This record gives sequence, structure tokens and C-alpha cells, in this order.
Amino acid sequence: MREYGPDLTPPWKRKRAPVPEVPAEPDLVVEEAVTGFCGAVIRCERTAQGPTVTLEDRFGKQRVFPLEPAGFLLEGRPVTLVRPRPERAPDRPGAPAPGRTASGSVALPGARARVARAGRIYVEGRHDAELVEKVWGDDLRIEGVVVEYLEGIDDLPAIVAEFSPGPDARLGVLVDHLVPGSKESRIAAEVSGEHVLVTGHPFVDVWEAVKPSSVGIDAWPRVPRGQDWKTGVCRALGWPGNTGAAWRRILGSVRSYRDLEPALLGPVEHLIDHVTVGGPTGP
Repeated sequence: MREYGPDLTPPWKRKRAPVPEVPAEPDLVVEEAVTGFCGAVIRCERTAQGPTVTLEDRFGKQRVFPLEPAGFLLEGRPVTLVRPRPERAPDRPGAPAPGRTASGSVALPGARARVARAGRIYVEGRHDAELVEKVWGDDLRIEGVVVEYLEGIDDLPAIVAEFSPGPDARLGVLVDHLVPGSKESRIAAEVSGEHVLVTGHPFVDVWEAVKPSSVGIDAWPRVPRGQDWKTGVCRALGWPGNTGAAWRRILGSVRSYRDLEPALLGPVEHLIDHVTVGGPTGP
């Protein structure tokens, strides 16, 4: 009794508690046990080498790890990550699961739209606005956030000055092709401030933010410089030259956030968070 305590079974014969299995749901934060890399789950995929999980840390760095038994730590405890059960409705492949909005948020049936806030989210064009509405529309109405489009950002400094952002009227701007050294990055640096957040994605156009597999293509084609990008995409894919019809085809393929690239998901979520921090609603 003094050697083993109340349990008379020697330590080397005791059964270890099984490591729990945890579904690798998006946004679950875990630590990879070997490397110590800590991040949120972005996606799970089945590969030729076996199932993998992609984690993204708070700096935006992503790494892919195999789903191995006891390969991760959740709140300091070993867990085995497993692929989550499919959440697709049987009659609409790719649709959000019951009880979830298209953005993956918990749905609030019967909830009334909130009176619009004084703050706003601006996007570059109509296609951007329609895509944001389709995926985040339910969330935006609950939060009272209005999305408007600008038809380009060349006049963004004057638009921001006229808007007069402040603590009770925060402004968020989503920009296409926001990469270092670009015209877009220079304009973003000019207007960014405490109450103005400019985020963006690296794609030439928001069309590219839709996963090719969702649209039914292998990849978005490369369009030579000097050509209209949308027209060039339609030509390369053998689609009719009507870019409006092409966009309706693309938008129709989007049913939830799962159809969008992570490079767009994060920036939009950041903008919503920025605009909804404090501040009264507008009239």
C-alpha cells in the first residue's frame, strides 16, 4: 500500500487512458506535438499519403501535418485529430449544415436584422459585394453591417476623408490584389488608421477567390498582361465572352465558405470584427 497507494496494480501494468479523438473543425486551435507549431484548423484533406490537416498561426503562416494518432495537443492534452463528418445537405451538395450560416457561424432562426451601424465595409466592385453578401449576408444583417461597393479604389483617400471614420463609425475596406509594392498597397497605406482597416486578398480579381474545384475547373487560367482579365479567363476556359453570365455561373457555384479560398475568408472576417467593435447603431 505504501509503495503503490490505494491502487495495488503496479504502474507498469496499469492501462493508459485512451487518447480522445477530436474532429478537426475549422478554427479549432491545436498544437502539433512534435514541432510545437500552434494554429487554427483551416482545412482537412485526403491525399495519396493519407489525411492531412492545415493549420494557420496568428501571423498567417500555414503548415500541413498528417493526422496521426496522439499527434496534437488541445489545451495541453494529447488528442487525435480526425476528419470531421461531412456537413453537406443531401439535396444540395456543398450547402452549409443545418443550424449554420453560409459563413459557418451558428444560425439564429427568427432573429431580426439589427439597425444599421454607422460603420461600413467598402469593397471594390459589385462582384465583390455579391460574393460577400452570399456567404456573410446572414451575419452582416445580425450585426447591422452594411456593405457598399466603390467601382475601384483610386478615389479611396477622398472617400475615406468624406466618410470621417471615428470610434462610433469604423470603416473597413476589402481590396483586390493587395500585395507588396502594388498600387493597391500604396493606397491602403495612405488611408489606414486606428478607425480604418484595409485588408485584401492576393488575387487579381475576386473571381479567383472561388476555389476552382467548386467552379468545376482545374485551375484559374493565367491571363497575359495587357488583356482584360475577365475576358481572358472566359476565352481560356472556352466560356462565352459575356463576363456577366460567367460571374453568375461562378457565384452560383458558391454555397458556403468552403467554396472560397482561405486568403479571402480571413480578411473578410477581420473586417467584420473591426467594424463591429463597439459603437452605436445608426438611424
